[in-house]
Amino acid sequence: MNVSHSQKFVKEKTDLIPCTPHIIEKELIDTCKTQILSNDKAQRMAEFFSLLGDSNRLRILSILAQQELCVCDLAASLDMSESAVSHQLRTLKVMRLVAYQKIGRKVYYRLLDHHVLELYRSVAEHLDESEDN
Repeated sequence: MNVSHSQKFVKEKTDLIPCTPHIIEKELIDTCKTQILSNDKAQRMAEFFSLLGDSNRLRILSILAQQELCVCDLAASLDMSESAVSHQLRTLKVMRLVAYQKIGRKVYYRLLDHHVLELYRSVAEHLDESEDN
């Protein structure tokens, strides 16, 4: 919306809301309101991101971003107990970040879908770029 500063003041008073130190256009605010996350979705996203706030879960995701593994291989790779890895995997399953497949007596875990992998890679790239600057 390319409206000059002087043109903004020509608008009718009903389209403007006073805001110190400038005037906010009602149309712009109405547009913004249609683009805001709903409270429910914002809450679910906050819960999702808080679950990713655990370094062990992120380390598990970093391995599963490369390949499917069983709990014992994950535990050995991470220098964690199988019980601790299983606990983290249960949390990741609840949030639908990982899926599993039983083959014989072993359970193999993988990232659930490409969205999780893309999110993981995007954040990793962002952090790498931040380190370079």
